[in-house]
Amino acid sequence: MSQTIRFFLNGQKQEASVRPDTTVLDWLRSGPRLTGTKEGCAEGDCGACSVLIGDPWFDDAHHEGAVHYQAANSCILAMGQIDGRAVVTVEGLKTEQLHPVQAAMAENGSSQCGFCTPGIVISLAGLAAQRSAAGAGLSAQGSAAGAGLAARKTQVTDSDIHDALAGNLCRCTGYRPIVEAARKVGNATIAGPHVAAFAKIEPRKTISAAGSTFHQPQSLNDLLQLRKEMPDAILLGGGTDLGVALADYHSDWSEVISLARVRELRAMRETENHLSFGAAVTWEEILAGIIEYYPSFATLIRRFGSTQIRSMGTIGGNIGTASPIGDGPPALIALGAEIELASLSGHRFLALEDFFLDYRKTELRADEVIASVSIPKPVEGQEFRVYKISKRYDQDISTVCAAFSIVREEGQVRSARIAFGGMAATPQRAPKAEQALVGSMFDQRAIETCASAITAQFKPLSDWRGSAEYRLQVAANLAERFWRDVAGETVEVMAL
Repeated sequence: MSQTIRFFLNGQKQEASVRPDTTVLDWLRSGPRLTGTKEGCAEGDCGACSVLIGDPWFDDAHHEGAVHYQAANSCILAMGQIDGRAVVTVEGLKTEQLHPVQAAMAENGSSQCGFCTPGIVISLAGLAAQRSAAGAGLSAQGSAAGAGLAARKTQVTDSDIHDALAGNLCRCTGYRPIVEAARKVGNATIAGPHVAAFAKIEPRKTISAAGSTFHQPQSLNDLLQLRKEMPDAILLGGGTDLGVALADYHSDWSEVISLARVRELRAMRETENHLSFGAAVTWEEILAGIIEYYPSFATLIRRFGSTQIRSMGTIGGNIGTASPIGDGPPALIALGAEIELASLSGHRFLALEDFFLDYRKTELRADEVIASVSIPKPVEGQEFRVYKISKRYDQDISTVCAAFSIVREEGQVRSARIAFGGMAATPQRAPKAEQALVGSMFDQRAIETCASAITAQFKPLSDWRGSAEYRLQVAANLAERFWRDVAGETVEVMAL
């Protein structure tokens, strides 16, 4: 049975009769002809296709609400993913007057060729709206991110601006006037539907059109039942990886099971000793929740995902794709993360490093889903750092990603966990390198032994990101960098 996708587009209720695996970018440009949204890379890298996605949020008393907007890449976003939500394009920012970001960009001469400008305006408008929401003390209904958003400062800094622009490529290299314009704006809201209006477009459980069916279970039990019935269906978290093939027309999704509305998978819990993230919690939400405990991990999250990617990409998807160069798993493995797998037969738990079996092969069974990931909180004497080496600082594929975690008592290393990405077919621990540190006084001799163990264990491939020899040398050098970092000799390395 064919059903329309219902959402708000630039403040107006919209119904689209289209395959739910159609990209939002394609529909915007070919349907309503909103051509301000551009196609650049079609991979979620350049930001020319950026739109704002809105969801209902509430104040701390759960009374008056507002719509929280985040920038997302429409080129890798499926139409099924916007069912029940709000979408704002660059055309929708202007009401009777220009949006403050649009006005500041125009007045400051911040646009050159103009191709990338709509996406840049969208990203900065999203930043301004988030700061306004933070100032109002809003939190997310059923979301993991509420406490983190409310805790953010409302004053926009240059660091905030650069972070917001990390996913937007300005081909004319005009970033200085763009940043100057952003400084003039501060906080600004987005015109659109009131939160109560979302009751009129509640997400459908199933959307089917032209041979593509999009399932949106809202409970874990419903998800697991669908998973048992359709083991070959696409499991869709944020789609920041799977959406690339969709954008390039290399795949069609006949059956999709979206995880985005499963309550249990959207939960983030904190106990005395652990942090637990549901598999559908986004990296933006994790960033807000983890920065207090592991600032080095927070820095990594900002680097491997722009705002557009972090607002959609999920921790479960990052793990489930089993990429050998995924940046999340090395850090999580070094922290001793545990993964929860669920099926109708029950739940099982295993150390994250045991989840990866071979290249793109995992422990996940045909009837299972990743339910959650938990990591221990820091203990006294613990030092954790994660380093990403890539050709550019932001939004680039790792050549090597290395994570180190040690616990010291009276100067002596009591325990150590070291994990690498980009060095093998799967993310891997380095057990002999760990043994070289345990029992030592964490001195140069121990680090040299550790580095030698790293080069002896791994046999990486050579590719366009770096040769095998380069990877081995870098991996060994990062052990010394960790030692010097802990000793307070940190030197900021932007990219190698």
